[in-house]
Amino acid sequence: MKRLAILGLSLTIGVSTLARGFPKLMEDTTKLARIRDWVISVLPPDHTPYGTVSPVDKTFADWVHRTGALPPDFDAMPSIVSLPHPLILDEGRKNTPVKTLAQWQQKKAQLRKDLEYYIIGSIPPAPEKMESKILEEVKEGEVIRRIVELSFGPGNQAKMTIELMIPPGQGPFPVFMTQWNHREWAQIALRRGYIGCVYAAADIKDDTEAYTQIWWPQYDFSRLGRRLYGTSRVVDYLYQLPFVDKEKIALTGHSRNGKLSLMTAAFDERIKAVITSSAGTGGELPWRYCSYYYDVEDLALLTTSQPTWFHPRLRFFVGREHKLPIDQNSFMALVAPRGLMLSTAQNEHASNVWGMEQAYHTTLPVFQFLGKPENFTMRVRHSKHGVNAQDLEDYIDFFDYVFGRSSYKPVYKFFNTYKFENWKQQSGEAVDPTRYAVRDGRIQASSLTAWEQTKPHVLSQLRWLLGTEPPGVKNPGPMTMEKKGRGEDYVFGSFITRPTATSKMKIMPINPYFGFGDNLYGYVYYPADEKGNPIRKDLPVVVYLHEFDYSKGFGAMGWQHKIQWFFEKLTAKGYAVFAFDMAGFGTRLEEGIRFYDRYPNWSKMGKLLADVRSAVDALENLEFIDGKRIYLMGYSLGAKVGLMSAALDTRVAGVFSVAGFAPWREVSLDAEGLQVYSHLHGLIPKLGFFVGHERHIPVDYPEIIASIAPRPVWIIAPELDRNHPVAAVRSALEEVGKVYRLYGASNMLTHVYVNDYNRFSAEMQQQLLDWLPQP
Repeated sequence: MKRLAILGLSLTIGVSTLARGFPKLMEDTTKLARIRDWVISVLPPDHTPYGTVSPVDKTFADWVHRTGALPPDFDAMPSIVSLPHPLILDEGRKNTPVKTLAQWQQKKAQLRKDLEYYIIGSIPPAPEKMESKILEEVKEGEVIRRIVELSFGPGNQAKMTIELMIPPGQGPFPVFMTQWNHREWAQIALRRGYIGCVYAAADIKDDTEAYTQIWWPQYDFSRLGRRLYGTSRVVDYLYQLPFVDKEKIALTGHSRNGKLSLMTAAFDERIKAVITSSAGTGGELPWRYCSYYYDVEDLALLTTSQPTWFHPRLRFFVGREHKLPIDQNSFMALVAPRGLMLSTAQNEHASNVWGMEQAYHTTLPVFQFLGKPENFTMRVRHSKHGVNAQDLEDYIDFFDYVFGRSSYKPVYKFFNTYKFENWKQQSGEAVDPTRYAVRDGRIQASSLTAWEQTKPHVLSQLRWLLGTEPPGVKNPGPMTMEKKGRGEDYVFGSFITRPTATSKMKIMPINPYFGFGDNLYGYVYYPADEKGNPIRKDLPVVVYLHEFDYSKGFGAMGWQHKIQWFFEKLTAKGYAVFAFDMAGFGTRLEEGIRFYDRYPNWSKMGKLLADVRSAVDALENLEFIDGKRIYLMGYSLGAKVGLMSAALDTRVAGVFSVAGFAPWREVSLDAEGLQVYSHLHGLIPKLGFFVGHERHIPVDYPEIIASIAPRPVWIIAPELDRNHPVAAVRSALEEVGKVYRLYGASNMLTHVYVNDYNRFSAEMQQQLLDWLPQP
């Protein structure tokens, strides 16, 4: 035997293995090392004041250096583009359905193993014995308030402090468990007949932080893993109390404590009901649906801003979330058939209702399989991150229902009701994809004349996909600064944070009555002089089209997502910026709920394009805007909208696209492909008829983008964009380039491929700023 050190990792390899497999081993190791180094390069810096990656590693890079850790071989892992299905064994390979309770037990064991490995780290077994000591006991009226300290683990070094608020009577009482900073939550539960149980596993008081040293290095549980372990020790103690109803122990927490509550209930079946309150990413929001283009706390952001919450292994999946064998719905499935409520806010900055509902739909089958679908529900409040007493009363209503203390069943109203099969019935649409010719993605245009003859057919096919737009009229917009509005706060309050004015960038709100489109709100950000007026009367303008931000529209959150800087740079260059929430997003989230009930033969994408057209209408007429220089700029969803809008509206001077497209005909197993349009987001339902028949789609992005020629198109395509395979993007743009050459306008088509994942980084923003023509 020989020992071989590779990147700090000591390996023992047989001599015969060295002889036969060393080149392959080195090749694989080099490939994985490149991925590891790339992940380190794209991650934001670790915010170490919030905690370190491990007891001996300050940062992720330190952990990698010490352990020699490499990412998994992603090529060997199945791609699970949608959420993992909890009732499938060996998903992505044999795909054996779970049909028996024995199979479900097998699946549960695998889920817990994977969740420990990838998310929370290894957890010690329950202690064999535990000591308790009453530190204080007082009576407040009829209520007994007791402070208890638990001791357990090696040498009884581990501690856990508990405060119990015990109602009058003999019991047994149900228990409302929550963390130290939510004491006032427990006070409400106490009035409802629960034992209020508050324990020290929260930022304000955390007895579990010491567990790191006590069990290191045998167990490497993350901070949330340590708090999970401490929570279960509280349940151990509750089980010793004769006045506790062991079948009615409930757990809840808010934000990071909501994550903790879900994770603990998944691993500790003695907890009979749990509520995740605005737990966000790593809570009710799956990792697959917190990617950068949803503008929430994506994997890179959350794991570096809170480096100690999760196991560092999770970071290897930045940009490759679809390779995770588990997701947050895996924790949810493990709670079944016990009570589970997912709760968030409509305009929650770190979550979104859409992603939570996707998790619900993939978890509900487990509750149905186990015979308790009524034990699983959701709740959405009209606010941002905080909660009030009414929210807590509703939470306790749910616990009462699950525990049989009340017949009142909380009812949830879905915000995203679209399903492709339902749409087919509503619309009466039926398309036989095989009636359309097979196309290979190449643009057949031997001359400019031939292309000009082809282009009307291309656009007509695009309009056919978009559906029948109901007749409408043009809104000329406010036209003058005197008709500016008060902004959307007049109706919606201040739930969404928008880019704010500065000394050199002022804002003109556009409101209904003197608005744009069909009763819409928007904002014009413009470069201002000392008096706050536009610096001139012919400003070029960029229409900023946002990503799949269901909760905030164009109101991007902080850290790596904030767009304040970008808007300031655009206006500093002499451009105005026009921004608004697209239908079904931000302040218009509820507008999307019954869209297909109202317009079964139109499409959401058609509506988004109609609103962009209305924005151009209004900007053309605005006194300080140059109507000949209206540009569209979009990231992700916004890029899709921008490209199609520019193709259909010749008034658009040019379009910028970031991580926006891949040809539908070149769908990949590793990409969302057609279904992101037809099934997942319901943007263009007709495309659903072509799933499995992609080559029959009558029009695709190469022809759509070519229809913009000879106007300028700027494309940024990340090489590691899991939704838009870069090879397919390259081949599409090669075809587009042929048309630009026919116009003699090759310099008007700019495309850059960046070594990055799907995001709109500061570097990409700067590239777009550099490309914009000087005013």
